[in-house]
Amino acid sequence: MIVALDGPSAAGKGTLARRLAAHFGFAHLDTGMLYRAVALKVLQSGGDPTDHRAATVAAHQVAIEDLDEPALKDEVTGLVASEVSTIAQVRDVLISLQRTFAADPPGHAQGAVLDGRDIGTVVCPEAEVKLFLTASLETRARRRLRELEERGIAANERDVRKEMQQRDERDCTRTVSPLRMADDAYLLDTTNLSIDSAFATAKAFVAARQG
Repeated sequence: MIVALDGPSAAGKGTLARRLAAHFGFAHLDTGMLYRAVALKVLQSGGDPTDHRAATVAAHQVAIEDLDEPALKDEVTGLVASEVSTIAQVRDVLISLQRTFAADPPGHAQGAVLDGRDIGTVVCPEAEVKLFLTASLETRARRRLRELEERGIAANERDVRKEMQQRDERDCTRTVSPLRMADDAYLLDTTNLSIDSAFATAKAFVAARQG
């Protein structure tokens, strides 16, 4: 079984995906980390993130094992990841990697949970379960601010909200794999939901499609 979770940043995809994978015994892939891995390789090589060839070469070097690198969570890595994610050749390479993961999950798992922005529409349109998570911009900005503060990173809500709004616009308007909800996806608005409530709803939705 393939479970596709899509949605904008800080909607709760990552937390929900990890909990679903743990509950059902599925493998989990945070696809956004793949783009961060490409970004990190470009940065470490001293390359230019806007250089399509350099970014594509880096994409070919990315492996699932690279996703445990702590530097992937650095802010600069995230900013560069946003740039390389718009490159069609990079997306082609990483989509192939994601599809391989979904078709043959590590550890002989009986399923895979992939979270990102184009899983249900581009990467795995055949997924048995498609969830689209969303939340209000204000709620997502507060969540991101709390996350940054927990990591000891100084930030203010206004700047976080502005950056998130700009990211949303880039994701939704890019010509390659834009963020959008698949026609057959289940919409889950987490604005007023705790993670436990969101998990309960998603868990029931996945379980119903197992039987």
